[in-house]
Amino acid sequence: MRKPLVAGNWKMNGSSASSKLLLDGILAQAKTFPSIDVALFPPAVYLPQVQQAMQHSHIRWGTQNVSSYHKGAYTGEISATMLHDFNCNYVLIGHSERRCLYAELDLDQLVLDRIIAEKYHMAITEGLTPIVCIGESPEEHAVGKTEDVIGRHLDILIEHQGVKALSQAVLAYEPVWAIGTGRTASPEWAQEVHSFMRERVAKHDPVIAQSLRILYGGSVKGNNAAPLFSQPDIDGGLIGGASLDADEFVKICQAAQAKI
Repeated sequence: MRKPLVAGNWKMNGSSASSKLLLDGILAQAKTFPSIDVALFPPAVYLPQVQQAMQHSHIRWGTQNVSSYHKGAYTGEISATMLHDFNCNYVLIGHSERRCLYAELDLDQLVLDRIIAEKYHMAITEGLTPIVCIGESPEEHAVGKTEDVIGRHLDILIEHQGVKALSQAVLAYEPVWAIGTGRTASPEWAQEVHSFMRERVAKHDPVIAQSLRILYGGSVKGNNAAPLFSQPDIDGGLIGGASLDADEFVKICQAAQAKI
């Protein structure tokens, strides 16, 4: 059985004071979800605070982005090697909000896909577990292009690094139309897409496909996590807004714990 993973993406939120309250609230209830993997993704400036708070718990941490370069004149970027100083285990790659930032630079879609594949390669090379986010836009969803988009994103990863590299990664299906909108894909719809993703990988390697963890991300909350996580191909969640509320985040973790 694949071990569930719940990842909390704080995005650009918080302060030292609010982060302490959040971390204390999660730690106080961490014994209620002992058998799952949990990872927190704070803004990078709060990594030392998260590291100190969580270092003796089973909860891990990482960053919301990483550079595709080792080092150099890339102002504002963070390299994978730097993350070892904070004992990071994970990194988010290709989140839709990051993709939109690149799109604002008028990058060709294939160029953008290649940049994300290079970040994925960098993370794996440096011993980090990338959580690679893929999903369709509202416009793509409306015209039935979900599988086309998902397939393209998966294919570029496999072409760039080979299917075996996916054994060191996690995928996250995040329908962009459901992120921060309050709209959530139905459990049945999410399962259908997750199943498609697993089958796509299985065409290259069925063993890798069977062990690959695929998360769902898109307005997951305490009151809808259980039916989503009960689906056979959904292995946990990538949580946005609800990860900023300790009690709400814990409820989601408990729903993942119940899957075991």
